[in-house]
Amino acid sequence: MKRIALFIVTNLAVMLVLGIAASLLGVNRYLTANGLQLGQLLGFALIMGFGGAIISLLMSKPMAKWSTGAQVINDSPDPTHRWIVGTVQGFAQKAGIGMPEVALYEGEPNAFATGAFKNSALVAVSTGLLQSMSREEVEAVIGHEVAHIANGDMVTLTLIQGVMNTFVVFLSRVIGYFVDRVVLRNDRDGVGIGYMVTTVVLDLVLGLLASIIVAWFSRQREYRADAGSAQLMGRKQPMINALARLGGLNPGELPRSVEAMGISGKPSGVMALFSTHPPIEDRIRALQQAQ
Repeated sequence: MKRIALFIVTNLAVMLVLGIAASLLGVNRYLTANGLQLGQLLGFALIMGFGGAIISLLMSKPMAKWSTGAQVINDSPDPTHRWIVGTVQGFAQKAGIGMPEVALYEGEPNAFATGAFKNSALVAVSTGLLQSMSREEVEAVIGHEVAHIANGDMVTLTLIQGVMNTFVVFLSRVIGYFVDRVVLRNDRDGVGIGYMVTTVVLDLVLGLLASIIVAWFSRQREYRADAGSAQLMGRKQPMINALARLGGLNPGELPRSVEAMGISGKPSGVMALFSTHPPIEDRIRALQQAQ
């Protein structure tokens, strides 16, 4: 319930901020008596498309900590905590990035990385992961998350999401205006019901198509992060073993803001199109075939 409430409140706040920004810049007035102003509409689409994605990225670390209850353990004297922090530090040095914050949270087997910048990211591991895997397998999972950071995956996915959002907002309104004026021949001042209905429907339909494209990019990142873990460890068998172990576990649910950065998911059927993670067996096969 806390995660749902946080998701709703955060999105309402983001939309409010973006609405105010669009109003101050005047780009929300793309419908005029002279018709649809494409320049204004593009500006509006860019703000709504990239604004939400960028704000979410900048807020990702504190939101992830709050929603999962993750506790930073960088300065903890606990031996297990020191081992986790030391593992992250070693991989971060090999990957050429700054030392991330390291956190532990209560939950089913999973881990994630997040943050807007390579040199100030967050790597979080669940208690369930520590209890379900050997140390070598946990190290492989940590290597996977550090590889996400080193590859700049959080920023890349944000940019892709922003581009897709921009296209959805822009195309739905252009097509809606065309339907209203040309197909339904509305010649009154202002837009009619055709514009409003078409825009709402296309926001949903194009939004779903955009989600499929973003999810596809996310799945490709997982293959690269798996390979990155193998490179950081100097061999691929630990990551293969970790993936095989994950295949028999129920991955813990993560907040939407970091879901794409988790180590595992279990897509099935048509929902596999929207999954941020490929099937475990495909990831193992890709690693086995890698040179």
